[in-house]
Amino acid sequence: MTLIDSHCHLNYPGLVERQPEILAAARSRGVTGFLNISTKQTEWPAIIATAEREPDVWATIGVHPHEADAHPDLGCTALVEASVHLKVIAIGECGLDYFYDKSDRVAQRERFAAHIEAARETGLPLVVHTRSAEEDTADMLAEAVGKGGVSGVLHCFTSSADLARKALDFGFYISLSGIVTFKNAKDLQDTAKFVPANRLLVETDAPFLAPVPNRGKTCEPAFVVDTAAFVANLRDEPIEQLAASTSANFFRLFAKAAA
Repeated sequence: MTLIDSHCHLNYPGLVERQPEILAAARSRGVTGFLNISTKQTEWPAIIATAEREPDVWATIGVHPHEADAHPDLGCTALVEASVHLKVIAIGECGLDYFYDKSDRVAQRERFAAHIEAARETGLPLVVHTRSAEEDTADMLAEAVGKGGVSGVLHCFTSSADLARKALDFGFYISLSGIVTFKNAKDLQDTAKFVPANRLLVETDAPFLAPVPNRGKTCEPAFVVDTAAFVANLRDEPIEQLAASTSANFFRLFAKAAA
């Protein structure tokens, strides 16, 4: 069995200090790939350096919606230029977060639009964060997909079944984190059952959101195995089958990694 952690933050405090140990622990459980996600421009060099050092680690280039106010001049050009690196396989994490509102909503939409345009220019998929912003997220993605040349994933999915279905209609993928294992995640568990096998990814979002039975711990990529086992049980399929399909989906979406 092999699995891929499609979204983790290996350079965040809690993981970066123990990076070699954490990667070894994940590999020992069958995790064969890691997508190391950036959230602000100052992180890009370190995240790319980790991917350069580790053959099974890839990188993204992007700015989280929480950081939109701190990147007023970030446009498509900077994203496109940074994404040329061979180990950069996606644009993001980007999107909209109206739950915390840590950045102005107009600024969030402007930065998201820049990421969408960069994805179109580079042909790389988007890694999308959305929270309490379903209508605007759906509208912006619908417009982007309508113009063509945009694909991606809604990561750490916690939104409604309606948004999941819209994303699937757009050709996007749905990625499930440890949240799906929580007792109060019944609606998300129902969503996990209907996502087509060829559109599903699994992730940790480490160091956040450790799944059952690791709740309360610093999350790490090895725990993607626990999330995958839970989702496989929900979907009444062998974990080996889910591992194989989600890994194939990863390389289909992030085609630059396969190349």
